[in-house]
Amino acid sequence: MVQTIIHKLSPLDEKYIQIEFQDLVILENSKLKIKDIGSKSAALSSYFFEYLTGYQVPTAYVKQDSDRILKFVDYTEFKFFVKILNVADKRLSKILGIKEHSELKLPVYEFRYGNYKENLLNESHLLSFEFCNAEEIRSILRISSKINAVLKSFFERRNEFLTELDLKFCKLNEKLYVCGNFTPFGIKVFTKSENNNWVDPYKLKSSNEIKKYTDFLYNIVRPN
Repeated sequence: MVQTIIHKLSPLDEKYIQIEFQDLVILENSKLKIKDIGSKSAALSSYFFEYLTGYQVPTAYVKQDSDRILKFVDYTEFKFFVKILNVADKRLSKILGIKEHSELKLPVYEFRYGNYKENLLNESHLLSFEFCNAEEIRSILRISSKINAVLKSFFERRNEFLTELDLKFCKLNEKLYVCGNFTPFGIKVFTKSENNNWVDPYKLKSSNEIKKYTDFLYNIVRPN
């Protein structure tokens, strides 16, 4: 994941926060410093938040304050996030005996706890531990479904395929909003054409691989 820092603003702007994207990537067993990944991750996040707002998706995003800083309404995110699968990942492939990365007829929506990929939850967990209520679960799934449809269409028009997407949510004044970010580690896209900058987003282990995949996404939203 791309390292971020949250800045609280002055009392005059206490309803807002700033999220600063660092040139630092945290993997399972290491930290990698990668030039410009902070500014490019901020640009990706800003672009997709603004794009989704155009489709009436509620977000906590306000604006981009600088090349690596985004402004949000001050929020506390839910302790879980939604992982959307449009293809079979390694876990589903192993459980169901289907080919990994094969396209699913319908998207799968999974709840994951914290930032850990393997901490899979179901709706009973969310309700039992009071992470949210039943109505909020329905709203989260409805918004997630809309975002998936909008972004799948976005990438398909550019001859790419959205395979996986991570979404975080928060609650403000009894209303749900999308928060978090859209970085190369939360958006997995397969290309349908030859592209020297594309690398398998499921295998980002080196600085060069991360940089190439980040550039691949960045060039889609900020074409030369």
